[in-house]
Amino acid sequence: MQNLVRLACSVCLLMASAATAQTPSSQPSAGGTPDKMPFDIPYGTTIDLDTAKKLLTIAEAEARKHDWKMNIAVVDTHGDLLAFERMDGAQFASIAISQNKARTSARFRRETRIFYNQFETGHAYVSTLDAGVVASPGGFPLVEGGKLVGAIGCSGGTGDQDAIVCKAAADTIK
Repeated sequence: MQNLVRLACSVCLLMASAATAQTPSSQPSAGGTPDKMPFDIPYGTTIDLDTAKKLLTIAEAEARKHDWKMNIAVVDTHGDLLAFERMDGAQFASIAISQNKARTSARFRRETRIFYNQFETGHAYVSTLDAGVVASPGGFPLVEGGKLVGAIGCSGGTGDQDAIVCKAAADTIK
């Protein structure tokens, strides 16, 4: 019995040594190093309230065309709320989600679908970036003249439905 215990301990030590020897000493790649900064959209002057309300109207019209009940939020370049609309019958849980999609899109200067794609491909670190990050389609930066002027977020349907509604409005900003 004593020999059996010694043999088991020896095997464990050998396996641990082999595993340690195979572990690389450098840190794992964080996705490579691009030549240029991704999503480097300069900040512009935030859209005004009238423009934000027009975006709500455009998004609402797109939602009505499909008979989708949406919550729609427009934020400034900092991600702070400018205008919001909850269509009749839209689910209450999507109020905060639409606002956080818009906020995520403004603060990270990219469409929220990018976070969704990263999360879906096993990059769970996305959930550690910010407590309010929403990794779901339906948040779009508003870019005018090459500068970020705000963002829009929609929620209430599937991610793709949310994205269709918000993109209809975001595409009107040039």
